[in-house]
Amino acid sequence: MFFKNIIGQQETKHRLIQSVKDGYIPHARMISGPEGIGKMALALAYARYLSCTQRGEDDACGICPSCIKYNKLSHPDLHFVYPIVKNDKKKKEICDDYLKEWRQFVLQNPYFNLNGWLNFIGAENSQGMIYAKESDEIIRKLNLKAYESEYKIMIVWLPEKMHEACANKLLKMIEEPPAKTVFLLISENPDRVIGTIQSRTQSLPVPPIDDESMAQALQNTVIGSEAPQAHSRDISSESQEIVHLANGSYLKAIELIENSEEMRQHLELFISIMRNCWKKDLKNMRAEAENFAGLGREKQKSFLSYAGNMMRENFFYRLSMPEINYLNQEEAGFSKNFSPYVNENNVIDLINELALAERHIESNVNPRMVFFDLSMKIAVLIKK
Repeated sequence: MFFKNIIGQQETKHRLIQSVKDGYIPHARMISGPEGIGKMALALAYARYLSCTQRGEDDACGICPSCIKYNKLSHPDLHFVYPIVKNDKKKKEICDDYLKEWRQFVLQNPYFNLNGWLNFIGAENSQGMIYAKESDEIIRKLNLKAYESEYKIMIVWLPEKMHEACANKLLKMIEEPPAKTVFLLISENPDRVIGTIQSRTQSLPVPPIDDESMAQALQNTVIGSEAPQAHSRDISSESQEIVHLANGSYLKAIELIENSEEMRQHLELFISIMRNCWKKDLKNMRAEAENFAGLGREKQKSFLSYAGNMMRENFFYRLSMPEINYLNQEEAGFSKNFSPYVNENNVIDLINELALAERHIESNVNPRMVFFDLSMKIAVLIKK
């Protein structure tokens, strides 16, 4: 990934490039923002630029030995940490056991989310985590001398998924890093990263992709070998709506173009739940709880996040505020009748209950209990 391949983010790119030119290389950055806006792409381009031996004014050269290795993410001084699923049968316990799959996945398209990664490695119902054992690997790698580059670079994707023991050991490494070590922590929920790590990293919040850059990216073909994948469908007539609904996320824009099956399933489940709650249909509530329990943990969390967003969107839909409303046509069709029941009296409570349910799922609470309890609470709240 080069800076030139990143969609939008001109100010952030300039800031990273200028810091290298000025010789200001923080030993740890927290690159944060919602999914699909290019955080991983920025981290990879920055790491390449930092390691490049023939840097240009605005990008890495692309031809030096370092850049050639970065083309395959195989540079010996570039290390990755990311959520995985333990598989004792296949002897997969640490991130390096998935390194081949990780490189293939990231090179395919650096605009991705956790669900996409877990589906790629066949995680099924398991949750992704950065396990405690990973901390020993981090310490081992970073205590070695750099092989070829001036810097050893450790990219940690989703540090909020770290086991507490791993996070504490990483903290010690960040506090007293070996010379010429750079940590790039890429987070979607920095508030869930332990505070002591947050306080020892330089914050780099990444904004949503601007509309003009998003529209151009959706219409363009691939720009270079590492650019986001092209889509042959002509979307010129609907690009304005897609750009608005994507709200700065290239990943969301592609999902809208492809009419993601998962998004349709989320909407169908959301509609079913709301109707059951409105009717206080306990029999169907229990049936939906069984269906919900059959989903993988990551899909359960993904749905609850989607449902929380739907509550927010229905609140603004009710207030007739289209400029800050991000419902697609199918969602708006349901919300036309449902939105009156999401109001000033209950919207905060509804969103909070869905967020609480998501945290319970993440903590491995029985999903049937979580879902049925949530349905009962929603049944009460939407009548407020």
